[in-house]
Amino acid sequence: MSKRPVIAIVGRPNVGKSTLFNKLVGQRLAIVNDTPGVTRDRIFGECEWRGRKVSLVDTGGIEPYSEDIILRQMRRQAQLAIDAADVIVLVTDLTSGVVATDHDVAMMLQKSNRPVVLCVNKCDKVGEPDPAFYEFYNLGLGDPIQVSSVHGHGTGDLLDAIFEHLPEQSSDDDDDETISVAIIGRPNAGKSSLVNKITGEERCIVSDIAGTTRDSIDTVIENKHGRFRLTDTAGIRRNSRIEDEIEKYSIIRAKMAIERSDVCLIMIDAAVGFAEQDSKIAGLAHESGKACIIVVNKWDAIEKDDRTMNEFRKKLEKDFSFMSYAPMIFISAKTGQRIDRLFELIVTVVNSAAMRISTGVLNDLLGEAVARVQPPTDKGRRLKILYMTQSGVKPPTFVFFVNSAELFHFSYQRYLENRIRETFGMQGTPIRFIIRERGDKEKQ
Repeated sequence: MSKRPVIAIVGRPNVGKSTLFNKLVGQRLAIVNDTPGVTRDRIFGECEWRGRKVSLVDTGGIEPYSEDIILRQMRRQAQLAIDAADVIVLVTDLTSGVVATDHDVAMMLQKSNRPVVLCVNKCDKVGEPDPAFYEFYNLGLGDPIQVSSVHGHGTGDLLDAIFEHLPEQSSDDDDDETISVAIIGRPNAGKSSLVNKITGEERCIVSDIAGTTRDSIDTVIENKHGRFRLTDTAGIRRNSRIEDEIEKYSIIRAKMAIERSDVCLIMIDAAVGFAEQDSKIAGLAHESGKACIIVVNKWDAIEKDDRTMNEFRKKLEKDFSFMSYAPMIFISAKTGQRIDRLFELIVTVVNSAAMRISTGVLNDLLGEAVARVQPPTDKGRRLKILYMTQSGVKPPTFVFFVNSAELFHFSYQRYLENRIRETFGMQGTPIRFIIRERGDKEKQ
């Protein structure tokens, strides 16, 4: 695990915690909306100040005495963030003043034995403090700090106050090579359960209610296979079924998580089976050029014999025929079945996506492939592939220089792709071809 200092941002609902979090990390990682309870899980981000990086954790609003299922779990998530934090920032709201819930949360934090910095948010006017500002001294947490998370006023003072409580910087603060893994799929496929099983704690709220996960939740773990950043994303439903504005934001976050990932785990619910939406979700990762693994979850709940897995695999191979390169694994997030094997696959496909092959070796392969299967002809004119080279990775991208791009039919491209995969492996990653003909006309 990272040894960076951890700063937890807590407070009652709708005081601007997520807006402050986004301002400090410098990007919109957390969804911001006037609806209380938008943030449910812990959201993780990174902030740099005074040349030092720290980890920030945004939490859901704390309602200390609510018996609502989701609110109870949000309170549990906030408590986990408090327990793991080096410094806690309590965010309050100048416009509403000190309310009973602020006192309750302040008492909760005083019992945590962690340093607490009191932030009074929505101080949007520059100059002398509003008279209501002094009311926040009653919380007994020391000098409050005026902040406008919308405009950024006071965030420097807030960070200075936080850094006064941080432990000494160590050489281990910086991240090593970290593999980013986005877990994507339809609602209720078990994405959050998988993260919780891997981490051994309730990092994400799990519920049978579709749409429980709204933000894309980052969790960094380290094991014998390496260091991984797991991103649990909101379940992606058909556009026609999306009515909630917040859910639209959630899906945008899921797509952003795909873009910044090294590998995507496409979660399929074994009990439900394949649906058209699964192929659309997988298509997002495929079009983004990401390494992919098809993860069939809840395999423990399936009645099976010695033929069940092969039959299920053959059906999915047909359903995902457009990404036949993606390996398939059958797991149980509930029992932990094959999760160790899953990490082995993640490392394999990431290495495949980053593989580089020298031009000389590629052209030796090309010569053998052309000798085995002659290039196509049209009206007496034959395709000539002058040479090929690799131009990029993630995904591996190859440039072919030819006499005619029109003669380089899709079927022959597929043949050469298969030869490359047979020779070099490249399991789990898409391959891109760029076709250039004389005159430098480029086609892809």
